[in-house]
Amino acid sequence: MKAQALHGHLDALLLAVLEQGELHGYAIIEALRARSGGALDLPTGTIYPALRRLERAGYVASSWSTVNGRERRTYRLTDAGVRALAGERAGWREFSDTVGRFLGTGQPPASPA
Repeated sequence: MKAQALHGHLDALLLAVLEQGELHGYAIIEALRARSGGALDLPTGTIYPALRRLERAGYVASSWSTVNGRERRTYRLTDAGVRALAGERAGWREFSDTVGRFLGTGQPPASPA
């Protein structure tokens, strides 16, 4: 799946991944790949700018650590990020329900005469 197809949803996906606990950047990319069954194989050039945007918005906080002599940045969800994720989920349910009325597998509703 291409990053462009996720336009408008990437931030929510990142917040949802970080809901499980703090992760470094590459682990976030791996979590997206794993949870999507491989459908989301996004490049670092897509993920890191989004993480910086979420950090500027106050939804994500980061800190540096050294592991095996290598520095890496670890990201975690803030309280504001938890609230933003709840809002994203509510918006997604509404969007999904609405689009599902058209693209779902049931009988289409009768059109007004």
